[in-house]
Amino acid sequence: MQLHDLFPAPGSRKDRKRVGRGHGSGYGGRSGRGNKGQLSRSGGGKGPGFEGGQNPLHMRLPKLRGFKNRFRTEYVIVNVSRLDERFSSGDTVDIDALFAAGLIKSRTAPIKVLGDGELTKSLTVRVDKVSAPAKAKIEAAGGTVETQ
Repeated sequence: MQLHDLFPAPGSRKDRKRVGRGHGSGYGGRSGRGNKGQLSRSGGGKGPGFEGGQNPLHMRLPKLRGFKNRFRTEYVIVNVSRLDERFSSGDTVDIDALFAAGLIKSRTAPIKVLGDGELTKSLTVRVDKVSAPAKAKIEAAGGTVETQ
């Protein structure tokens, strides 16, 4: 087989549409655009989002205000009342223990303990952050707090 023997498969190549080349071509006269009007002109027609002159949706909606910090740290929240429910006295509460107890869904997200509820057990809490009321309740129950 030589390079000059190669040819495309039958029906795989179509001739391009040559408009405006006389009536015999099938695309003469108005060149397949119909009669007059906006859509028959070059560059005619309205763009996407045009609503017939009515104020378009993207202009009617309010603008987004404010600022969103890209570097914000989102903490997973755990309250001391949940620690009281799931752990017994003397336990160490850390990421693995919280995950095993089903209080958090991810081992990688940072954790913050908040002070909602009561704590009656002595626990050693090792998490990323602890609120001041939570720390007071843990220490009042005889536990310790270690932040990482």
